[in-house]
Amino acid sequence: MDLTKAGGRALATDVLASHAMPPFASSAMDGYAALPTLAGVPLRVIGESRAGHPFAGELHDGEAIAISTGALAPDGVGVVPVEFATLDDGVVTPAGPVSVGDHVRLPGEDLPMGAVALSAGTVLGPAELSVTAACGLAAGCCTVRPRVAIVVTGDELADLGSPLALGQIHESNGIGLRGLAEQSGAEVVSKARCADTREATAKALGDALDGAEIVIASGGVSVGEHDHVRAVLTEDLNAKEVFWRVPLKPGGPTWFGVGPDGQLIFGLPGNPASAFVTYTLFVAPAIRALLGQTPLPDPWPAATAEDLPLRNREQAVRVTLEPRPDGPPLAHTTGAQGSHRTTSMSGAWGLALLPAGDGLLPTGSIVQVEPLPH
Repeated sequence: MDLTKAGGRALATDVLASHAMPPFASSAMDGYAALPTLAGVPLRVIGESRAGHPFAGELHDGEAIAISTGALAPDGVGVVPVEFATLDDGVVTPAGPVSVGDHVRLPGEDLPMGAVALSAGTVLGPAELSVTAACGLAAGCCTVRPRVAIVVTGDELADLGSPLALGQIHESNGIGLRGLAEQSGAEVVSKARCADTREATAKALGDALDGAEIVIASGGVSVGEHDHVRAVLTEDLNAKEVFWRVPLKPGGPTWFGVGPDGQLIFGLPGNPASAFVTYTLFVAPAIRALLGQTPLPDPWPAATAEDLPLRNREQAVRVTLEPRPDGPPLAHTTGAQGSHRTTSMSGAWGLALLPAGDGLLPTGSIVQVEPLPH
Protein backbone atom coordinates (compact mmCIF):
# COMPACT_ATOMS: atom_id res chain seq x y z
CA MET A 1 0.00 0.00 0.00
CA ASP A 2 1.26 3.47 -0.93
CA LEU A 3 2.67 5.12 2.21
CA THR A 4 0.62 8.24 1.59
CA LYS A 5 -2.51 6.10 2.17
CA ALA A 6 -1.18 3.76 4.86
CA GLY A 7 -1.60 5.93 7.95
CA GLY A 8 -3.37 4.06 10.73
CA ARG A 9 -2.91 0.66 9.09
CA ALA A 10 -1.00 -2.24 10.67
CA LEU A 11 2.02 -3.83 9.03
CA ALA A 12 1.55 -7.38 7.77
CA THR A 13 5.32 -7.92 7.45
CA ASP A 14 8.47 -6.50 9.02
CA VAL A 15 9.97 -3.35 7.54
CA LEU A 16 13.68 -3.89 6.81
CA ALA A 17 16.24 -1.18 6.22
CA SER A 18 17.17 -1.38 2.52
CA HIS A 19 20.41 0.45 3.30
CA ALA A 20 22.38 1.57 6.32
CA MET A 21 20.79 4.47 8.19
CA PRO A 22 22.39 6.90 7.79
CA PRO A 23 23.90 5.55 4.56
CA PHE A 24 27.19 7.48 4.90
CA ALA A 25 29.29 9.24 7.49
CA SER A 26 27.85 12.70 7.97
CA SER A 27 28.38 15.79 10.05
CA ALA A 28 26.25 16.32 13.14
CA MET A 29 27.05 20.05 13.18
CA ASP A 30 27.58 23.03 10.92
CA GLY A 31 31.30 23.72 11.01
CA TYR A 32 34.61 22.62 9.52
CA ALA A 33 35.94 19.14 8.81
CA ALA A 34 39.63 18.47 9.19
CA LEU A 35 42.08 15.65 9.78
CA PRO A 36 43.33 15.29 13.37
CA THR A 37 45.18 18.36 14.57
CA LEU A 38 46.04 20.32 17.70
CA ALA A 39 44.15 23.29 19.08
CA GLY A 40 45.05 26.66 17.59
CA VAL A 41 46.58 25.29 14.36
CA PRO A 42 45.40 27.40 11.41
CA LEU A 43 43.79 25.42 8.56
CA ARG A 44 43.27 26.61 5.02
CA VAL A 45 39.65 26.17 3.86
CA ILE A 46 39.79 24.49 0.43
CA GLY A 47 36.18 23.63 -0.27
CA GLU A 48 32.78 22.73 1.08
CA SER A 49 30.60 19.68 1.70
CA ARG A 50 26.93 20.51 1.97
CA ALA A 51 23.81 18.36 2.10
CA GLY A 52 23.38 16.63 -1.23
CA HIS A 53 26.67 18.04 -2.59
CA PRO A 54 29.70 16.20 -1.14
CA PHE A 55 33.23 17.57 -1.29
CA ALA A 56 34.86 15.95 -4.33
CA GLY A 57 38.55 16.62 -3.63
CA GLU A 58 41.16 15.27 -1.21
CA LEU A 59 41.76 16.70 2.24
CA HIS A 60 45.34 16.95 3.60
CA ASP A 61 47.00 18.04 6.82
CA GLY A 62 46.73 21.78 7.30
CA GLU A 63 43.50 21.95 5.35
CA ALA A 64 39.79 22.04 6.20
CA ILE A 65 36.48 22.15 4.41
CA ALA A 66 33.30 23.91 5.43
CA ILE A 67 30.63 21.33 6.19
CA SER A 68 26.87 21.47 6.79
CA THR A 69 24.80 19.35 9.16
CA GLY A 70 23.92 16.10 7.38
CA ALA A 71 26.55 16.52 4.67
CA LEU A 72 28.96 13.71 3.80
CA ALA A 73 32.09 13.73 5.98
CA PRO A 74 35.35 12.58 4.32
CA ASP A 75 37.12 9.57 5.81
CA GLY A 76 39.25 10.15 8.89
CA VAL A 77 37.99 13.62 9.80
CA GLY A 78 36.52 15.29 12.83
CA VAL A 79 34.21 18.30 12.75
CA VAL A 80 34.79 21.58 14.56
CA PRO A 81 31.46 23.35 15.21
CA VAL A 82 31.34 26.92 13.91
CA GLU A 83 31.01 28.26 17.46
CA PHE A 84 34.39 26.72 18.35
CA ALA A 85 36.29 28.00 15.33
CA THR A 86 37.55 31.36 14.08
CA LEU A 87 37.49 32.12 10.35
CA ASP A 88 39.73 34.85 8.93
CA ASP A 89 40.47 35.39 5.25
CA GLY A 90 39.93 31.74 4.23
CA VAL A 91 41.78 30.29 7.23
CA VAL A 92 39.95 28.61 10.11
CA THR A 93 41.50 28.10 13.54
CA PRO A 94 39.91 25.52 15.87
CA ALA A 95 39.66 26.46 19.54
CA GLY A 96 40.34 22.87 20.61
CA PRO A 97 42.01 19.74 19.24
CA VAL A 98 40.38 17.85 16.39
CA SER A 99 40.05 14.06 16.70
CA VAL A 100 38.77 11.48 14.25
CA GLY A 101 35.00 11.14 14.57
CA ASP A 102 34.32 14.36 16.45
CA HIS A 103 30.70 15.33 15.70
CA VAL A 104 30.45 12.73 12.94
CA ARG A 105 27.48 10.41 12.56
CA LEU A 106 28.60 6.96 11.46
CA PRO A 107 26.92 4.95 8.68
CA GLY A 108 24.44 2.47 10.16
CA GLU A 109 24.46 4.30 13.49
CA ASP A 110 20.65 4.28 13.50
CA LEU A 111 20.12 0.96 11.69
CA PRO A 112 22.44 -1.34 9.75
CA MET A 113 21.33 -2.52 6.32
CA GLY A 114 18.83 -5.39 6.60
CA ALA A 115 17.89 -4.64 10.21
CA VAL A 116 14.25 -4.80 11.30
CA ALA A 117 13.10 -1.22 11.61
CA LEU A 118 9.43 -1.99 12.38
CA SER A 119 7.89 -5.33 13.30
CA ALA A 120 4.77 -6.85 11.76
CA GLY A 121 1.73 -5.67 13.69
CA THR A 122 3.05 -2.15 14.21
CA VAL A 123 0.48 0.55 13.51
CA LEU A 124 1.72 3.13 11.02
CA GLY A 125 1.45 6.45 12.78
CA PRO A 126 3.34 9.55 11.62
CA ALA A 127 6.65 8.44 13.17
CA GLU A 128 6.35 4.92 11.74
CA LEU A 129 5.53 6.24 8.27
CA SER A 130 8.65 8.39 8.46
CA VAL A 131 10.78 5.41 9.50
CA THR A 132 9.39 3.32 6.64
CA ALA A 133 10.17 6.06 4.14
CA ALA A 134 13.68 6.48 5.57
CA CYS A 135 14.24 2.76 5.01
CA GLY A 136 13.85 3.40 1.29
CA LEU A 137 10.31 2.09 0.88
CA ALA A 138 7.51 3.85 -0.99
CA ALA A 139 4.89 1.33 0.11
CA GLY A 140 4.17 -0.96 3.04
CA CYS A 141 2.55 -4.39 3.23
CA CYS A 142 -0.48 -3.80 5.46
CA THR A 143 -3.13 -6.07 6.89
CA VAL A 144 -6.65 -5.97 5.47
CA ARG A 145 -9.05 -3.83 7.47
CA PRO A 146 -11.93 -5.90 8.85
CA ARG A 147 -15.36 -4.81 7.64
CA VAL A 148 -17.73 -3.77 10.42
CA ALA A 149 -21.51 -3.47 10.28
CA ILE A 150 -23.34 -1.61 13.05
CA VAL A 151 -26.97 -2.18 14.00
CA VAL A 152 -28.66 0.09 16.54
CA THR A 153 -32.04 -0.99 17.91
CA GLY A 154 -34.77 1.05 19.57
CA ASP A 155 -38.22 2.49 18.92
CA GLU A 156 -37.28 5.49 21.04
CA LEU A 157 -34.48 6.66 18.75
CA ALA A 158 -34.82 9.81 16.68
CA ASP A 159 -32.68 10.98 13.77
CA LEU A 160 -29.77 13.28 14.46
CA GLY A 161 -30.86 16.90 14.54
CA SER A 162 -34.58 16.15 14.39
CA PRO A 163 -37.13 17.40 16.95
CA LEU A 164 -37.89 14.91 19.73
CA ALA A 165 -41.35 13.50 20.22
CA LEU A 166 -42.47 12.58 23.72
CA GLY A 167 -40.48 9.55 24.92
CA GLN A 168 -37.76 9.85 22.25
CA ILE A 169 -33.99 10.39 22.49
CA HIS A 170 -31.55 11.17 19.75
CA GLU A 171 -29.69 8.15 18.36
CA SER A 172 -26.08 8.62 19.47
CA ASN A 173 -24.60 5.12 19.78
CA GLY A 174 -24.34 4.58 16.03
CA ILE A 175 -22.13 7.56 15.38
CA GLY A 176 -20.07 6.84 18.49
CA LEU A 177 -19.51 3.19 17.58
CA ARG A 178 -18.65 4.16 14.01
CA GLY A 179 -16.00 6.54 15.32
CA LEU A 180 -14.60 3.90 17.69
CA ALA A 181 -14.46 1.24 14.96
CA GLU A 182 -12.73 3.56 12.51
CA GLN A 183 -10.34 4.67 15.24
CA SER A 184 -9.53 1.00 15.82
CA GLY A 185 -8.58 0.61 12.15
CA ALA A 186 -11.71 -1.15 10.86
CA GLU A 187 -13.76 -0.23 7.80
CA VAL A 188 -17.38 0.53 8.67
CA VAL A 189 -19.42 -0.73 5.71
CA SER A 190 -22.92 -0.13 7.04
CA LYS A 191 -24.88 1.37 9.93
CA ALA A 192 -28.55 0.56 10.30
CA ARG A 193 -31.27 1.36 12.83
CA CYS A 194 -34.18 -0.95 13.43
CA ALA A 195 -37.41 -0.98 15.40
CA ASP A 196 -37.90 -3.17 18.46
CA THR A 197 -39.67 -5.98 16.61
CA ARG A 198 -38.33 -9.43 15.91
CA GLU A 199 -38.91 -9.03 12.17
CA ALA A 200 -37.08 -5.71 11.92
CA THR A 201 -34.24 -6.99 14.10
CA ALA A 202 -33.85 -10.13 11.97
CA LYS A 203 -33.77 -8.11 8.75
CA ALA A 204 -31.18 -5.64 10.05
CA LEU A 205 -28.88 -8.29 11.56
CA GLY A 206 -29.21 -10.57 8.54
CA ASP A 207 -28.18 -7.77 6.20
CA ALA A 208 -25.28 -6.89 8.51
CA LEU A 209 -24.00 -10.48 8.53
CA ASP A 210 -24.04 -10.59 4.73
CA GLY A 211 -21.44 -7.87 4.30
CA ALA A 212 -19.09 -7.82 7.26
CA GLU A 213 -16.59 -9.80 9.29
CA ILE A 214 -17.68 -8.07 12.50
CA VAL A 215 -21.23 -7.12 13.48
CA ILE A 216 -21.84 -4.76 16.40
CA ALA A 217 -25.40 -4.54 17.69
CA SER A 218 -26.33 -1.91 20.25
CA GLY A 219 -29.41 -2.49 22.38
CA GLY A 220 -31.88 -5.35 22.51
CA VAL A 221 -29.59 -7.78 24.35
CA SER A 222 -31.18 -7.78 27.79
CA VAL A 223 -34.22 -9.70 29.06
CA GLY A 224 -37.05 -7.31 28.25
CA GLU A 225 -40.08 -8.28 26.21
CA HIS A 226 -38.82 -6.15 23.31
CA ASP A 227 -35.18 -7.28 23.42
CA HIS A 228 -34.88 -9.53 20.36
CA VAL A 229 -31.19 -9.51 19.40
CA ARG A 230 -30.14 -12.68 21.24
CA ALA A 231 -33.09 -14.75 20.08
CA VAL A 232 -32.82 -13.57 16.49
CA LEU A 233 -29.11 -14.38 16.31
CA THR A 234 -29.30 -17.84 17.86
CA GLU A 235 -32.70 -19.01 16.61
CA ASP A 236 -33.18 -17.25 13.27
CA LEU A 237 -29.68 -16.57 11.96
CA ASN A 238 -27.80 -19.67 13.15
CA ALA A 239 -25.26 -17.81 15.24
CA LYS A 240 -23.47 -19.71 17.99
CA GLU A 241 -23.58 -18.06 21.40
CA VAL A 242 -20.19 -17.91 23.15
CA PHE A 243 -21.25 -15.91 26.20
CA TRP A 244 -24.09 -13.74 27.44
CA ARG A 245 -23.88 -11.48 30.49
CA VAL A 246 -20.66 -10.42 32.16
CA PRO A 247 -20.09 -9.44 35.82
CA LEU A 248 -19.40 -5.84 34.87
CA LYS A 249 -20.98 -2.45 35.54
CA PRO A 250 -21.77 -0.93 33.14
CA GLY A 251 -22.17 -3.63 30.51
CA GLY A 252 -23.82 -6.60 32.23
CA PRO A 253 -26.02 -7.79 29.30
CA THR A 254 -23.13 -7.98 26.80
CA TRP A 255 -23.49 -10.84 24.27
CA PHE A 256 -20.86 -12.42 22.03
CA GLY A 257 -21.21 -15.09 19.39
CA VAL A 258 -19.99 -16.38 16.04
CA GLY A 259 -22.03 -16.15 12.87
CA PRO A 260 -22.67 -18.99 10.41
CA ASP A 261 -19.73 -17.89 8.25
CA GLY A 262 -17.36 -17.13 11.13
CA GLN A 263 -18.42 -13.51 11.65
CA LEU A 264 -17.69 -12.09 15.08
CA ILE A 265 -20.90 -10.70 16.59
CA PHE A 266 -20.98 -8.38 19.58
CA GLY A 267 -24.27 -7.51 21.25
CA LEU A 268 -23.61 -4.40 23.33
CA PRO A 269 -26.03 -2.76 25.74
CA GLY A 270 -28.03 0.20 24.49
CA ASN A 271 -27.08 2.61 27.26
CA PRO A 272 -24.40 4.92 25.81
CA ALA A 273 -21.76 4.54 28.52
CA SER A 274 -22.31 0.76 28.54
CA ALA A 275 -21.84 0.59 24.77
CA PHE A 276 -18.63 2.64 24.94
CA VAL A 277 -17.16 0.63 27.83
CA THR A 278 -17.96 -2.78 26.35
CA TYR A 279 -16.64 -1.74 22.94
CA THR A 280 -13.35 -0.78 24.59
CA LEU A 281 -13.04 -3.99 26.60
CA PHE A 282 -14.37 -6.53 24.09
CA VAL A 283 -14.60 -5.24 20.52
CA ALA A 284 -11.42 -3.16 20.28
CA PRO A 285 -9.09 -6.07 21.25
CA ALA A 286 -10.79 -8.30 18.65
CA ILE A 287 -10.21 -5.73 15.90
CA ARG A 288 -6.56 -5.36 16.97
CA ALA A 289 -6.15 -9.13 16.71
CA LEU A 290 -7.71 -9.26 13.24
CA LEU A 291 -5.42 -6.46 12.13
CA GLY A 292 -2.39 -8.33 13.47
CA GLN A 293 -1.53 -5.40 15.70
CA THR A 294 0.75 -5.81 18.67
CA PRO A 295 -1.17 -6.04 21.98
CA LEU A 296 -1.80 -2.88 23.95
CA PRO A 297 0.28 -2.34 27.08
CA ASP A 298 -1.10 -3.74 30.31
CA PRO A 299 -3.34 -1.42 32.34
CA TRP A 300 -1.35 1.01 34.45
CA PRO A 301 -1.75 1.57 38.20
CA ALA A 302 -3.34 4.73 39.56
CA ALA A 303 -4.47 5.93 42.96
CA THR A 304 -8.11 6.85 43.49
CA ALA A 305 -8.61 10.56 44.16
CA GLU A 306 -11.83 10.02 46.11
CA ASP A 307 -13.81 7.36 47.95
CA LEU A 308 -15.62 5.15 45.43
CA PRO A 309 -18.62 2.92 46.15
CA LEU A 310 -18.15 -0.79 45.46
CA ARG A 311 -20.85 -2.98 43.87
CA ASN A 312 -21.55 -6.68 43.62
CA ARG A 313 -19.63 -6.84 40.33
CA GLU A 314 -16.53 -5.28 38.84
CA GLN A 315 -16.91 -1.69 37.68
CA ALA A 316 -15.33 0.21 34.80
CA VAL A 317 -15.24 3.78 36.08
CA ARG A 318 -14.45 6.54 33.59
CA VAL A 319 -11.54 8.62 34.88
CA THR A 320 -9.02 11.29 34.03
CA LEU A 321 -5.47 11.00 35.32
CA GLU A 322 -3.44 13.59 37.20
CA PRO A 323 0.33 12.95 37.05
CA ARG A 324 2.27 13.15 40.32
CA PRO A 325 6.05 13.40 40.79
CA ASP A 326 6.14 11.05 43.78
CA GLY A 327 3.81 8.18 42.94
CA PRO A 328 1.23 6.77 40.56
CA PRO A 329 -1.16 9.25 38.95
CA LEU A 330 -4.40 10.20 40.65
CA ALA A 331 -7.56 8.86 39.03
CA HIS A 332 -10.44 11.36 39.09
CA THR A 333 -13.90 10.23 38.01
CA THR A 334 -15.52 12.15 35.18
CA GLY A 335 -18.63 12.67 37.33
CA ALA A 336 -21.73 10.57 37.84
CA GLN A 337 -21.21 7.09 36.41
CA GLY A 338 -24.71 5.96 35.40
CA SER A 339 -24.74 3.77 32.30
CA HIS A 340 -27.10 6.25 30.60
CA ARG A 341 -24.76 9.20 31.12
CA THR A 342 -23.22 9.87 27.71
CA THR A 343 -21.14 12.71 29.15
CA SER A 344 -19.30 10.34 31.50
CA MET A 345 -17.16 9.25 28.51
CA SER A 346 -16.27 12.74 27.34
CA GLY A 347 -12.73 13.63 28.35
CA ALA A 348 -12.06 10.25 29.98
CA TRP A 349 -8.48 9.01 29.74
CA GLY A 350 -9.18 5.49 30.87
CA LEU A 351 -11.38 2.98 32.66
CA ALA A 352 -10.50 2.41 36.30
CA LEU A 353 -11.30 -1.23 37.04
CA LEU A 354 -12.81 -1.49 40.52
CA PRO A 355 -13.18 -4.91 42.14
CA ALA A 356 -16.51 -6.29 43.28
CA GLY A 357 -17.20 -5.72 46.96
CA ASP A 358 -19.16 -3.88 49.62
CA GLY A 359 -18.81 -0.42 51.12
CA LEU A 360 -16.32 2.13 49.87
CA LEU A 361 -12.96 1.86 48.15
CA PRO A 362 -11.00 4.51 50.11
CA THR A 363 -9.14 7.44 48.61
CA GLY A 364 -5.60 6.49 47.64
CA SER A 365 -6.41 2.88 46.78
CA ILE A 366 -4.42 1.50 43.85
CA VAL A 367 -6.53 0.42 40.88
CA GLN A 368 -5.69 -0.64 37.34
CA VAL A 369 -6.64 1.76 34.55
CA GLU A 370 -7.40 0.49 31.05
CA PRO A 371 -6.38 3.22 28.57
CA LEU A 372 -8.96 4.63 26.19
CA PRO A 373 -8.12 5.41 22.55
CA HIS A 374 -7.43 9.05 21.73
